[in-house]
Amino acid sequence: MKKYIAFDIGGTQVKHGLLLENGSILSKGSYATPSTSLEMFIKKMVNTIKAYPENTSVSGVAISLPGHINPHTGYSERAGAISVLDGQNLKILLETEISLPVEIENDGNCAAIAEKISGNAKDCTDFICVTVGTGIGGGIFIDGKLVHGHSFRGGEFGFMITQSTEDVLNNNASTSALIRSYKKLKGINEIKKVDGETIFLKAAKDSSVKRLVDDWIKILSYGIYNLAATLNPQKILIGGGVIGQEGLIKMINNQLDRLYWWKDIKIPVESCKHQNDAGMIGAMYHLQQKQHRESDTREQDI
Repeated sequence: MKKYIAFDIGGTQVKHGLLLENGSILSKGSYATPSTSLEMFIKKMVNTIKAYPENTSVSGVAISLPGHINPHTGYSERAGAISVLDGQNLKILLETEISLPVEIENDGNCAAIAEKISGNAKDCTDFICVTVGTGIGGGIFIDGKLVHGHSFRGGEFGFMITQSTEDVLNNNASTSALIRSYKKLKGINEIKKVDGETIFLKAAKDSSVKRLVDDWIKILSYGIYNLAATLNPQKILIGGGVIGQEGLIKMINNQLDRLYWWKDIKIPVESCKHQNDAGMIGAMYHLQQKQHRESDTREQDI
């Protein structure tokens, strides 16, 4: 069975793993995202790839990356929070350093691909995957096909405006937004680390934190409502580390049920199966699909 090295690059962490072609993860790790230097970013990735004992026998390197990513070339016009990759081609930069094929896809699209092939959307032709993390992104499948959009911006749900302030979902419904609001509420220094799990634990005992979480869920539910109203998918799947918090999906559904018109467009809203591993698994599937298409083209040319 073929093996692949996969990366899921986020604004705060880079997750990586050794995967089998069926999506099984043999080993995995992570490191803090080198976000200030392109040279350091590339060096860390290359060293990570070479540190895998199996790196000489893997079939390629698969990468999940935020932003406006051209999946055909690997070029990132914008790379979300990874500004050192704005206007760069990570595929080319890595392939000059390692002797392995590299393929890159948007992180939200990777999550959707993972759910379509081996997750909670296997039986769906039309579904939406929403990822909640440093920002908010996702992927859209229509008639069984991934929607990239005219300039590879499909699924950038974080740019939706759901409040009269014209602020976007990235700034008021992401995990980062929840953490910022909590720090402001509690007068915590910006540089101090706080995670979503801590906030949900506090919300169970602190009414002011509970109101903060409820407001955050309300804004997130507006975005989910708009997606359901616009595309009428079979279901919407929610992913990202914070979604693993017990009862959160139920709280989101309860909030949606409070919206008057939801009864007319209501669809199942569920969690992703692969959760934090969706980016790596979907990136690997994307690489496999690319290699299969290239192989089929070569056979047709013979």
